[in-house]
Amino acid sequence: MVTSTPLDAMAAEFLTALRSGDRHGASNLVLNAVNTGRVPVRDIYLNVFRTSQYEVGRLWSEGELSVAEEHYCTAATQLIMSQLYPHIFSVARRGKTLVATSVAGELHELPIRMVADFFEMAGWDTYYLGANTPAPDVVRTVRERKADVVAISATMSRNVKRVKEMVDALRATPGPKVMVGGWPFTQDPDLWRSLGADGCAENADKAVELAERWVS
Repeated sequence: MVTSTPLDAMAAEFLTALRSGDRHGASNLVLNAVNTGRVPVRDIYLNVFRTSQYEVGRLWSEGELSVAEEHYCTAATQLIMSQLYPHIFSVARRGKTLVATSVAGELHELPIRMVADFFEMAGWDTYYLGANTPAPDVVRTVRERKADVVAISATMSRNVKRVKEMVDALRATPGPKVMVGGWPFTQDPDLWRSLGADGCAENADKAVELAERWVS
């Protein structure tokens, strides 16, 4: 694993545990760090979960991980994320609402789930719709929840068209600010403009910063 953050060693140990099928070891590594106060939850997300998932994606793309192994590592990471929810949901609420979703046909839900969790850590109420969500259902949910911001994720270039369709559906009536994110938007920093979104965030931390500027 290429190292670039203060928690590189922990991220490498976390991924090694997952690759060996030791989900409990990976969980204990994270929970011990958080419960003892050594590492804040947000740093675990940014420098352990995200770093290890990038490496999982690289290994899979280079044929060093099978689809089954990639699915196991991702599912185990999601389970461990859920074990941190007592810390995340203990933050005081601020009366702002986010709807977070992936587009129809998009099966990678971990990135947008991380975004939703970061908003929870910032005191937002979030309504996380997960992967493969049809645009009409997203629009209905946004109206029902009176969302302040909608976050839309796409990790595959072939799904950019569906991001555009979802943005257009949300624009049909006055509504919340819309941000987009995912791998295609890192390859083309101005892509979000052509889709009619209000902005783009490169990661969960930046997504919260952008939304806070909008609602302030």
